Amino acid sequence: MALTKAEIANRICKRNKIPNNDAVDVVGATFEIIKGSLERGEKVQVKNFGKFSVRAKKERRGRDLQTGAEIIIEPRKVVSFTPSFAIKKRINATAVNG
Repeated sequence: MALTKAEIANRICKRNKIPNNDAVDVVGATFEIIKGSLERGEKVQVKNFGKFSVRAKKERRGRDLQTGAEIIIEPRKVVSFTPSFAIKKRINATAVNG
Protein backbone atom coordinates (compact mmCIF):
# COMPACT_ATOMS: atom_id res chain seq x y z
CA MET A 1 0.00 0.00 0.00
CA ALA A 2 1.30 3.46 -0.91
CA LEU A 3 1.41 6.35 1.54
CA THR A 4 -0.95 9.00 0.13
CA LYS A 5 -1.06 12.75 0.60
CA ALA A 6 -4.27 12.33 2.62
CA GLU A 7 -2.61 9.77 4.91
CA ILE A 8 0.39 12.05 5.45
CA ALA A 9 -1.99 14.85 6.46
CA ASN A 10 -3.91 12.48 8.74
CA ARG A 11 -0.71 11.42 10.52
CA ILE A 12 0.40 15.04 10.93
CA CYS A 13 -3.03 15.86 12.33
CA LYS A 14 -2.85 13.09 14.93
CA ARG A 15 0.80 13.60 15.88
CA ASN A 16 0.51 17.38 16.32
CA LYS A 17 -3.11 17.58 17.48
CA ILE A 18 -4.13 20.07 14.81
CA PRO A 19 -7.32 20.18 12.76
CA ASN A 20 -7.29 17.87 9.74
CA ASN A 21 -8.02 20.65 7.26
CA ASP A 22 -4.98 22.60 8.55
CA ALA A 23 -2.77 19.53 8.08
CA VAL A 24 -4.15 19.02 4.55
CA ASP A 25 -3.35 22.68 3.75
CA VAL A 26 0.21 22.36 5.09
CA VAL A 27 0.92 19.17 3.14
CA GLY A 28 -0.56 20.64 -0.03
CA ALA A 29 1.43 23.86 0.33
CA THR A 30 4.63 21.91 0.98
CA PHE A 31 4.21 19.85 -2.18
CA GLU A 32 3.39 22.96 -4.22
CA ILE A 33 6.60 24.64 -3.01
CA ILE A 34 8.63 21.55 -3.91
CA LYS A 35 7.00 21.30 -7.36
CA GLY A 36 7.60 25.00 -8.04
CA SER A 37 11.26 24.72 -7.09
CA LEU A 38 11.76 21.70 -9.34
CA GLU A 39 10.00 23.46 -12.24
CA ARG A 40 12.53 26.30 -11.90
CA GLY A 41 15.38 23.77 -12.00
CA GLU A 42 16.27 24.20 -8.33
CA LYS A 43 17.37 21.31 -6.14
CA VAL A 44 15.27 20.53 -3.08
CA GLN A 45 17.24 19.17 -0.15
CA VAL A 46 15.55 17.90 3.01
CA LYS A 47 18.02 17.26 5.81
CA ASN A 48 18.19 13.61 6.93
CA PHE A 49 15.81 12.64 4.13
CA GLY A 50 17.29 13.30 0.71
CA LYS A 51 17.59 15.53 -2.33
CA PHE A 52 15.24 15.99 -5.29
CA SER A 53 16.68 17.35 -8.53
CA VAL A 54 15.78 17.62 -12.19
CA ARG A 55 17.97 15.84 -14.74
CA ALA A 56 17.92 16.22 -18.50
CA LYS A 57 17.85 12.99 -20.51
CA LYS A 58 19.12 13.01 -24.09
CA GLU A 59 17.33 11.65 -27.13
CA ARG A 60 17.99 7.94 -27.50
CA ARG A 61 16.98 4.89 -29.45
CA GLY A 62 14.49 2.52 -27.93
CA ARG A 63 12.14 -0.24 -28.89
CA ASP A 64 8.33 -0.36 -28.97
CA LEU A 65 7.58 -3.29 -26.67
CA GLN A 66 4.35 -4.19 -28.44
CA THR A 67 5.60 -4.19 -32.02
CA GLY A 68 9.35 -4.57 -31.57
CA ALA A 69 9.91 -1.60 -33.88
CA GLU A 70 12.85 0.69 -33.21
CA ILE A 71 11.78 4.19 -32.07
CA ILE A 72 13.43 7.43 -31.03
CA ILE A 73 12.73 8.46 -27.43
CA GLU A 74 12.55 12.25 -27.27
CA PRO A 75 14.76 14.24 -24.87
CA ARG A 76 13.03 15.00 -21.59
CA LYS A 77 13.52 16.06 -18.01
CA VAL A 78 13.07 13.67 -15.11
CA VAL A 79 12.91 14.13 -11.35
CA SER A 80 15.62 12.28 -9.49
CA PHE A 81 15.70 11.48 -5.78
CA THR A 82 18.88 10.74 -3.89
CA PRO A 83 18.25 9.46 -0.36
CA SER A 84 20.39 10.77 2.50
CA PHE A 85 22.85 8.54 4.28
CA ALA A 86 20.54 8.56 7.34
CA ILE A 87 17.59 7.24 5.31
CA LYS A 88 19.73 4.57 3.63
CA LYS A 89 20.98 3.47 7.04
CA ARG A 90 17.44 3.21 8.47
CA ILE A 91 16.11 1.32 5.46
CA ASN A 92 18.97 -1.14 5.52
CA ALA A 93 18.65 -1.65 9.28
CA THR A 94 14.95 -2.42 8.79
CA ALA A 95 15.71 -4.86 5.97
CA VAL A 96 18.28 -6.71 8.08
CA ASN A 97 16.19 -6.78 11.25
CA GLY A 98 13.01 -7.88 9.59
